[in-house]
Amino acid sequence: MQPKDIVSQFIADIHDQRFDEAKSWLATEGFEYVGPNTRFLSPDDMLAYQFGMAAIQKDLIVRQLSADGEHVFAILDYQTHFEPIGDVRLAVWFRVKGDKIQTMETFYNAAVVENMLGGNLPSAD
Repeated sequence: MQPKDIVSQFIADIHDQRFDEAKSWLATEGFEYVGPNTRFLSPDDMLAYQFGMAAIQKDLIVRQLSADGEHVFAILDYQTHFEPIGDVRLAVWFRVKGDKIQTMETFYNAAVVENMLGGNLPSAD
């Protein structure tokens, strides 16, 4: 499978809230997720955070997905049922090694989410 296909399937699994399936696309050794104000070194921790956000997820729309070798770039609209957050536009940089997502770096305006959570976003540090 090509890196773009792996990321596409991972995003589809997150969209459909199939977290066990989504986990199967993530590296178990050396995994890293970095967001504007969160960092996870474990796929389980990152997916537990995603699971916690599942209740407010209305839709996850892929606007653009492109690849350059092992690097895959996604522009996503994360639509929520939670009015204080509304919809969040995400840019995600995936790096795929072999057939697993090794690292994810997410870019978005986290101020709205952070304010909603009282500045208490989880971190694996």
